[in-house]
Amino acid sequence: MPPDLASRMAEHLALVSLAMAIGLVFAIPLGVLAARRPVLARFALATANGLQTIPSLALFGVLLTVPFLGGIGPAPAVVALGIYALLPLLRTTVIGLQGVPAGLVQAGLALGLNRRQVLWTIEFPLAWPVLLTGIRLATVGSVGLATVAAAIGAGGLGVFIFRGIATVDHGLILAGALPAAALALLLDGLLGLDLGMGGRRLLAWLTSHRGWRWSVPVRVRPLVLVPVPLVALLLMVLLLIALLLGPHQAKTVITIGSKNFTEQVILGEFLSQQIENNTPLKVKRQFDLGGTFVLHEAVRRGQVDGYVEYTGTAWTAILKRPPISDAQRVWKETAKRYQSQFDLTVFPSLGFDNTFAILVRTGDAQRHQLQTISDLLPLALTWRAGFGFEFLNRQDGYRGLSQRYGLVFRMPPREMDLGLTYRALADGQVDVIAGNATDGQITSLNLTHLVDERHYFPPYQAVPVFNSASLRSHPQLVGVLKSLAGTLDAATLRELNRQVDLEHRQPAEVVRTYLRRAAPPARLHPAPPPPAPGPW
Repeated sequence: MPPDLASRMAEHLALVSLAMAIGLVFAIPLGVLAARRPVLARFALATANGLQTIPSLALFGVLLTVPFLGGIGPAPAVVALGIYALLPLLRTTVIGLQGVPAGLVQAGLALGLNRRQVLWTIEFPLAWPVLLTGIRLATVGSVGLATVAAAIGAGGLGVFIFRGIATVDHGLILAGALPAAALALLLDGLLGLDLGMGGRRLLAWLTSHRGWRWSVPVRVRPLVLVPVPLVALLLMVLLLIALLLGPHQAKTVITIGSKNFTEQVILGEFLSQQIENNTPLKVKRQFDLGGTFVLHEAVRRGQVDGYVEYTGTAWTAILKRPPISDAQRVWKETAKRYQSQFDLTVFPSLGFDNTFAILVRTGDAQRHQLQTISDLLPLALTWRAGFGFEFLNRQDGYRGLSQRYGLVFRMPPREMDLGLTYRALADGQVDVIAGNATDGQITSLNLTHLVDERHYFPPYQAVPVFNSASLRSHPQLVGVLKSLAGTLDAATLRELNRQVDLEHRQPAEVVRTYLRRAAPPARLHPAPPPPAPGPW
């Protein structure tokens, strides 16, 4: 069981409850208006239907770019979930109100009630069973969709699912999926509870109590009888969230991020634990944040204070520069341009180069005498390739590799999550993949790394990248980050990756054990001098 399951569950509850609150605030008033205006009903339902068809990841991605939502984190996720909750809430509000017999409405008006009083005392109580169905459907749907929100740093149980997919760890996947399913069933059951005779008598006594009569208008009292289970549940959820998350957030000072694969999570833990061990600062982990561009924007905006990037990725994907093989030049130029263009500080390398690795099964390599990427050319027309999403779209990825080597496969490469490519290769679903040179699965799955003899791939030295404003606010970080230069090598990273991917150990535990054994860390390689005086 993951140690942070309780906090992830609390984050999940926060996302769902806030999304439902947004959905109810917009759907109920709009549903009341639409129920009385057929033209508005058709337009509102058609719009809600259209929003519902947008793929969840696409909507999350679009909302990341909305300035007032603040980029990564729970805000865009809550808005997206609220949008998806609109359709069931709006539809059931309209259907429920339109299903109230017109004769009852006319009778209420004939007795002297105005339209508002009729709505509160007759229409809403009669429409409530239908509306409650919409609330239950929207709540259950929000619990499921909230797992996707982990891709944009919103937290929740989806963190375990994405981490499990990346590491092909069924235990982690179930650690996220089963509690999410249980939570959906629990909320659905609570929302469907019948108050029973005792509960109804208690509420009847409360609404007839003299103090209640003085404090609540007559037209509101009948409605209070109806959504008490929902209101009580939301209040309990918000209280739980405040108790579980409030103290943790108050102590957080520095936020460290990572991309969504094993090595990045390990490196994020490495930075976090070194900061916590050597400064009084508290660290919030914001791991598994999708790809390079999402994390880069988060650091630029100050939502994440720092993370570990690879110089080749920064040079080609972020700065849009043509690949070059001079590692020192790439680092110096990247550091200079990051400082001038983004106000980001690039520290010296941690000590290893994690280049792309073109991988095949060792049995195939021996059978066909494959040693270099060029050796693939005679086989490409009969072989299948499988690459990660970033590799297929980056300037230093498949397109440039194909041009440099004249490498054309029989069919377009299959797109899949980077963590799944290794298993797909080992299982024979594809014949060649682009992995990472430091990945522990290369040895354990008996794969062969083909030599890039034409030096297509640029150097990918692992370097901490930090928001310069954060460094100015916390200057004690600078000394810690500088001291990490040259303290990790490729063999060490390969072993740490292996322990997480194959032994299914938690990254935090793996890093903690390594630091205990290696402390104080010995510098494996001399650190290059900084390219220019830092902003700190």
